[in-house]
Amino acid sequence: MSTDDLFSGPAAYERFMGRWSRELARLLVRFADIRDGDMLLDVGAGTGSVAAVVTSTSTARSVGLDPAAAYAAFAQSRHDHTRTQFIVGDGQRMPFRNRAFDRTLSLLSINFVPDPQKTATEMMRVTRHGGIVAAAVWDYGDGMEMLRRFWDTVVGLHPKDAEKDERHMRLCRSGELAALWRNHHLQDVTEDALTITTEFASFDDYWNPFLEKQGPAGQYVATLPELDRDALRRALRHRLIGDGPDHAFALTARAWAARAVIA
Repeated sequence: MSTDDLFSGPAAYERFMGRWSRELARLLVRFADIRDGDMLLDVGAGTGSVAAVVTSTSTARSVGLDPAAAYAAFAQSRHDHTRTQFIVGDGQRMPFRNRAFDRTLSLLSINFVPDPQKTATEMMRVTRHGGIVAAAVWDYGDGMEMLRRFWDTVVGLHPKDAEKDERHMRLCRSGELAALWRNHHLQDVTEDALTITTEFASFDDYWNPFLEKQGPAGQYVATLPELDRDALRRALRHRLIGDGPDHAFALTARAWAARAVIA
């Protein structure tokens, strides 16, 4: 298998969501109070957005953990730094000793693991006393406009597919991530909304990444017959830029974030 084949999934993710997760990572790193010299664990590291921010803004070291070998390899190839390492592993059973990290983060991934409660327990286990655990998940219901416009259009065309709308995703509503930490009896729990702007050079810049089978939205598009896919494209274009010439536009993307201190 060629490197291009191995990295096709991670590269597609970068085009679909990676350019936005990098911006959000900057806010989460600040929210988690990463300090010079810290040892950081990034759970569900994906293409390495958190590591990119950490190495460019501090002297902290980071380990990225991801269950997909292709993503870990892609991230290492993109962020090959002496203070950064990516390994393959399960966030529900982490291959680290107790209290190994000063900060443990999860950016846009904890809602996708089979058992977020187990992942939260593991994040707590590997974080030192006085350290911080933090996570962020897109507000799929209202605040992540890139996906909200998509799913509102889908449901308008195919009401029976409303159950596939990502607004039903776990941990994406205000208070839910904070409750996850409180359920584990953590103190000093803080929640905040992290908001960025997603900018698109054209409608195709918005639409084409949906064709690469990334995330629930991309997987949904892949199931549509060609006529239905074309109808969705036309309806989305009208919703986003009207019927006139193509042009650049911007949407808001909000994530809910929660952090807690390990007692």
